Amino acid sequence: MKNVVFIINPFSAKKNYQAFLNLLQKKINQPRFYISESLSGTNNFIEENFSTTDIFVAVGGDGTISSVAKKLVNTEKILAIFPAGSGNGFSNETNFDKNLDHLLNKIKANKSRKIDTLKVNEHLSINVSGTGFDGKVVKNFEKTSRGFFNYIKTSLTTFLKYRPVEITFHSDAYDQHNGKYLMLNVANTRQFGNNAYIAPHASTVDGLAEIVLVKKFPIWYGAIFAGKMFSKKLEESKYVTFLSVPEIEFTVNTQDWHLDGEYVEINSPIKVKVQPKSLNILL
Repeated sequence: MKNVVFIINPFSAKKNYQAFLNLLQKKINQPRFYISESLSGTNNFIEENFSTTDIFVAVGGDGTISSVAKKLVNTEKILAIFPAGSGNGFSNETNFDKNLDHLLNKIKANKSRKIDTLKVNEHLSINVSGTGFDGKVVKNFEKTSRGFFNYIKTSLTTFLKYRPVEITFHSDAYDQHNGKYLMLNVANTRQFGNNAYIAPHASTVDGLAEIVLVKKFPIWYGAIFAGKMFSKKLEESKYVTFLSVPEIEFTVNTQDWHLDGEYVEINSPIKVKVQPKSLNILL
C-alpha cells in the first residue's frame, strides 16, 4: 500500500487515535501515516505527498474529512475515510464504518466514483453546512467536551434563547421565501451526523444542493421535529421548506455558520454553488 497515506486527527474520538494506529501497524507493514495537529500541517503534508499518493485516508470527523477533501477536489486523487468523529455524518452517507478490515479491503479493490461538493462563498462543504440556530449551536458546542449528550444539551439551551435570523434571497424565483428563520441548512448529503436526517432527499450525485429552511417552532414541537429527523421523515410543513437548486444567493443577518460541523464566520452576501462530480471517493 505504498500509494496510500493515512491522515490522522489526534483530537478526534476523544483523542484515542493510538488504538487505531496500533491496529493499523498490525495490519500493514510500515504504513504511511501523518498525525496532524493543524490545518496548515495537513495541507503541507498533502502537497508534499501528492505526486506519490493515489488514496488519502482521512481518520477523523467531518471537519477532518473536509480539510483533506479540500486538497483533492477536481483531481483524480481518491478520498477514503475511517470515521473517528462525534457525528460522522459524511462517512455514514458514503458507507464508511469503523471496521479497519472493511476499509483495507476497499483500498485493495481500488474502486471509486465521483460525487458532488458545494461551495459556500469561497468555502468547501462536502456534507451539511448551515447558518442561524445550528451555526450558533456549533459555536457553543465547540466550548464543550463534545459528545452526543453535550450536543443535545447545547441545542436545547441555545434554542430557548435564540432569535430567528432574517434571510433575503436575491432572485425573484425565491423571494416568496424571504423572512425570519430558525436556521438555513445547505445539504449535499441527508444528515448532520448521528443519523439526524435534516435533508432526507439530498443526494451527492444529482448536481443539486438541498436548501432546508426551518422556521422557529414552539418548544413542545421540538420532540416531534427531532423524531422526524431521526426517522428520515422530515417533510415540508408550515415550519419546513425544501429548495433543490444548482446555485442560490441570499443575505442573512448573522456571520455564524458551520461548515460540515466546524464553526466559521462568513459574511453576506452568500452564494451557494454545486460543483458536480468534483470529488473522487473510494467505493
